[in-house]
Amino acid sequence: MTEGPWGLSRERLAWWVVVFALAGVLAFVAWRIVGTVVMGLFVYYGARPMFRRLHERVDSRGLAAAATLLLIVVPTIALLSYAGLMAWSEFTRVAGDGATQFVLQRLPGDQQSLGAILRSPMEFLGRLDRLPSVQQGVNAVLTTLGTISTGLLHLGLALTFAFFLYSDGHRLHGWVREEWGEHSTTYAALSAADRDLEVVYFGNVLTVAAVTVLALGLYNGFAYVAPQGLTMPFPTLLAILTGLATFVPVVVGKVVYLPTAAYLFYQAWQAGNGAAALWWPAAFLVAAFLLLDILPMTFIRGKFSGQTIHDGMAMLSYILGATVFGWYGLFLGPLFLVGVVQAANVVLPELIDGRDPLPRAVGSTSLGTDPSEAGLDVAGAEADDIRDEEDAERIGDARAAEEAGDGAQAAEEAGDGTPPDSSPRDGTPGGDG
Repeated sequence: MTEGPWGLSRERLAWWVVVFALAGVLAFVAWRIVGTVVMGLFVYYGARPMFRRLHERVDSRGLAAAATLLLIVVPTIALLSYAGLMAWSEFTRVAGDGATQFVLQRLPGDQQSLGAILRSPMEFLGRLDRLPSVQQGVNAVLTTLGTISTGLLHLGLALTFAFFLYSDGHRLHGWVREEWGEHSTTYAALSAADRDLEVVYFGNVLTVAAVTVLALGLYNGFAYVAPQGLTMPFPTLLAILTGLATFVPVVVGKVVYLPTAAYLFYQAWQAGNGAAALWWPAAFLVAAFLLLDILPMTFIRGKFSGQTIHDGMAMLSYILGATVFGWYGLFLGPLFLVGVVQAANVVLPELIDGRDPLPRAVGSTSLGTDPSEAGLDVAGAEADDIRDEEDAERIGDARAAEEAGDGAQAAEEAGDGTPPDSSPRDGTPGGDG
């Protein structure tokens, strides 16, 4: 066979060209929808422990995946969307037109029509029956609705991506294990990165949920016991913002409860009751510091996350990711961080020393998960693979017993009474002797 460049046959060279071309197209498509992909990864890792729990009780991976998305993920997204809409409505009443326009200018679509929809969605729907009088704004409205439809499309694609990772993740796991080997450096690094991503994403989901529940009770409780003439402004909105602020480690709820406490102190002083009214904002500040700051940082995050990534690095990944890439940088930043940490943890020091990378962490760093402790869980759950193997073995035993029974019945019908193939393959006599 004729050889081409680099000692490759022309056929192999042609196939390499095809493979690189397909990889380039795949990378281009993935980058064009990178927000959808990283959101799908966030949904996958954020709810994967719940999927495991459901799969322990449901044999079908597809059914467990559908139940995870329909019973946990979709209701959570719907609740967050409703809360976000209500929070925006309250924000527009508090912030005024200047701050509202500042935010709208950074959103896709027509800003004026989008603002009208978000401020009062029911009023906007009620005006649709008077289209002749608002015909000039129809194009702007359609543009905004197109933007919303595009957002829903990307959300649906992200959920579909997560569904297939749930249902077929064990196949991807098996492919990686077979191609690179169970004891290879690539497999070890991917295992550690997989564990770190679950820690970052799932731990943050539970931490935010726990802090949001605490904040709802705190803000609404202090609003209920407010002294005469003092009010807690928009307690539900502030609680949701506090929970969302918990996505950024170290910051936690400071960015919300400190300005709120300052406003309450100012409000109490302006009420004219003097120091007697200051007990309420002082008590709020102490309670917020304990419940929304100390408790999440010392107990909740450690209990739910078991952080293996340094808090400062995680905070920078969220902030810089959102700053550089936009909204999806909130999910893409931690993904890049985990990749960098594992490269520095496993690969880079060995390459610098001129050695081949080994499937272990170097002794000079404790960042990220040690590959030797990762549990080999690249694309699903190790327990799922064990379950699949046990199921296959059980099905094989059942089929062998069924075939043996059919063979015995056929032999008896033939009249010889001896099951076929009753002697061992090595030719030694069967039976007891």
